[in-house]
Amino acid sequence: VQLVESGGGSVQAGGSLILSCTFSGATYSRRCMAWFRQVPGKGREAVAAADADRRTIYGDFVEGRFTISLDNAENTLYLQMDRLNSEDTAMYYCAANAPSTRSVAGFFPGPHEYNYWGQGTQVSVS
Repeated sequence: VQLVESGGGSVQAGGSLILSCTFSGATYSRRCMAWFRQVPGKGREAVAAADADRRTIYGDFVEGRFTISLDNAENTLYLQMDRLNSEDTAMYYCAANAPSTRSVAGFFPGPHEYNYWGQGTQVSVS
């Protein structure tokens, strides 16, 4: 299984980016997928997650600025990020828990719950 992120880059404060994560190498009918981010010297921070029933959950800092979506037909996870600010600067990682019936209702699955990770894509906001 391979997760490949894309879409990172540099953007001015107030701008937008769309991150993509393509899942390949296996077919799972049910999975839980998420975005995490990390800055040097700190642990991975939960950004957004989506489960197999399309429930979603977001980190508290998101405050309505990001939207996670999962296109099962294309095996791709997206993260639409709007109103970016300098504090959003980080390496963004895609993660998958598969196969999984894990729900994100009311609780964000921590990093230890994911068995596949991408290499990350850098987002820089100035």
